[in-house]
Amino acid sequence: MAKFISLEGIDGCGKTTAFNFIKQWFDKENIKTIAVREPGGTKISESIRDILLNKKNQSIGDNCELLLMFAARSQLIKEIILPAIEKNINVISDRFVDSTYAYQGYGRGIPAKLIDQLHNIACNNLKPDITFLLDVDVKTALKRVADQGNKDRFENENIDFYQKVRHGYLSLAKLNHKRFVVIDGTKSLQEVQNQIQQNLISIFSE
Repeated sequence: MAKFISLEGIDGCGKTTAFNFIKQWFDKENIKTIAVREPGGTKISESIRDILLNKKNQSIGDNCELLLMFAARSQLIKEIILPAIEKNINVISDRFVDSTYAYQGYGRGIPAKLIDQLHNIACNNLKPDITFLLDVDVKTALKRVADQGNKDRFENENIDFYQKVRHGYLSLAKLNHKRFVVIDGTKSLQEVQNQIQQNLISIFSE
């Protein structure tokens, strides 16, 4: 049976590096997999991504941001995720709905009940089978982002916002402890990859 795996974490946590490692692991093991990112993954969703991340769009309201996130996600599920799962192809996603609870919920202060309702309407309550959360303290994460340069609209947020988002992620991990695997993103690359690999081996040997 196909698995749906997501990666989460604040910007600068090392999530994208981990995402690429997982893709390579699937290729090495000859396991059929489709890799997607959020927001994005389809022509329509990528257009929405451009709007959401563009630094020029500072006037986007919180509710507009929330609805655009779900619009992009709904299209991704319809076009890519569900068809893949139906064909018994695994899916790995760089972010999914937990990002919305963390960023728009905890970060922006949008009620979780509203996010629940939209997730039901737009995504039929689809949740990943397993979620890897790369946890890094905010100062370390923001330094990494600054070192990379060329920040997007979210990466320009202040430290207080990211403290809320990180707290949100850790709260979500506690609430969904059977689904979440929390990884210390400040550890060495080898240690992070080893922990991810051990979990993947466990999942796909069941």
